Amino acid sequence: QVQLVESGGGLVQAGGSLRLSCAVSRGPFSTYAMGWFRQAPGKEREFVAAINRSGGSRYYADFVKGRFTISRDNAKNTVYLQMNSLNFEDTAVYYCATKPGLGYSTERTRYDYWGQGTQVTVSS
Repeated sequence: QVQLVESGGGLVQAGGSLRLSCAVSRGPFSTYAMGWFRQAPGKEREFVAAINRSGGSRYYADFVKGRFTISRDNAKNTVYLQMNSLNFEDTAVYYCATKPGLGYSTERTRYDYWGQGTQVTVSS
């Protein structure tokens, strides 16, 4: 069983930054593409960012382009989400997930293991 543990969430003022981390317990980690999703109250879980197995290719949802950066450290079995210029609409529970196979995906159903989520709250 693969376990994912997110950390780094919290309360931040609008315009501030947070860095989320997601540690994966079982690998090899380098065989997974990784994704970040988020879910706000009353809304469906939505795609935020994804990265391929090597870290050489990344993809972002339009609403985070230029503000968020996804990265990974395969030696540490960890994927990161650097979030800058946060605004109230970014308030949500953020989840990381693993995707088997070669490329990344924006589709939630393509990911097989999920973390428990970390709360990000942006005060306006």
